[in-house]
Amino acid sequence: MLLPHSSSASATATTRGLALAAAAPPPRPTARPRRARLLPPRARAETHATGVGADRATEALLQSGLRRESLPRHVAVVMDGNSRWARERGLTPADGHKAGGRNLERVVALSRAWGIRALTAFVCSRENLSRPKAEVDYMMGLSEWLIGDNIDKLSRQGIRLQVIGDAAKMPASLRSAAAQADEATRQNSQLHVMLAICYSGRWDMVQACRELAREAQANRLSPDDIDESIIAGKLATSAAGEFSCPDLVIRTSGEMRLSNFLLWQSAYSELFFTAKMWPDFGEAEYLEALRSFQGRDRRFGQSKLL
Repeated sequence: MLLPHSSSASATATTRGLALAAAAPPPRPTARPRRARLLPPRARAETHATGVGADRATEALLQSGLRRESLPRHVAVVMDGNSRWARERGLTPADGHKAGGRNLERVVALSRAWGIRALTAFVCSRENLSRPKAEVDYMMGLSEWLIGDNIDKLSRQGIRLQVIGDAAKMPASLRSAAAQADEATRQNSQLHVMLAICYSGRWDMVQACRELAREAQANRLSPDDIDESIIAGKLATSAAGEFSCPDLVIRTSGEMRLSNFLLWQSAYSELFFTAKMWPDFGEAEYLEALRSFQGRDRRFGQSKLL
C-alpha cells in the first residue's frame, strides 16, 4: 500500500469512512520460509503472519535505549515511495504497492509490540485518484484485500481497524470491507489503526464544517458554541478519542512536506523525514524516528523554561 503525493455514526460517519477499489484482490504473497524459534505460541503466530515477533520487537526497543513511557501515543505515516522503489528494481507500480502493503503489516505489528496506541497510515490521497486508472484500481483492490485478510488476526490481537476518507470516492466493495472491519474490531483498544484512503486534510475540514452547518441549520447547535473541540469532534480521526492527533508524523522517500495529510490534527506534531522508500522502512528506521522524537523538546507554543 502506498500513498506518495506529488505535491459519529450515521450518514456523516459513512462520509468519513473508507472505501476500497473494486479491482480483483491480488494473489496472496508467498511467505518466506523461516527457521523455527523457541517463542511462545502467540509470538510464533505473530511472527508467521507479519515477520515480526512481539518478544523480539520488545527486545529491540529496549536495546535501542528508548524509554517506553516517552514513546509517541499516536504515530502517523505518509507511506511514500512505493512506485519509485519498484522502478529502481525494474518492477511494476503494482509490485511496489504490494511491497508497501506487506510493510504496513510489519509496522502495525511493531507499533502494537511497542505500545503505540494509534497508527494512521496515508494509503491514498484524493489527489492520487488522478493517476492512471489501472494503478488506482490496484491500490484500491490491494487495500480491500489487506483489510479482509487481516480482520480475524487484528481482532485476536486487540487491534481496532478503521478506514477514514471520502467514502463517495471509494468503490462499493471497499466501503463494504471497511464497514465489516469497523464492526468486527470496534471494541478493541490495544492499538487503533486508521487507514486514510481517498483522504485529504482539506476535505476533512470541509466535511466537518458541512456537518456543523447542518446541525446549526436544524437548530441543534448554536454557531456561538462552536470551538476547537467541537470541530475536532467532527473530523475523521475523532473516533480515536484522546489519541486523535498524532504526536509524530513520519514521511518516507525523501520528500519533506505533509501533502494535505491530517492538517488540523498535526498542528503540534513532531515531523520526521527519511530518504528510505516506504517498502524499505523497517524496524531500524522506525526506531530511528522514535529516537528522534524522544530527543525533541515539545512545548506546544509555550516558552522554554530555563
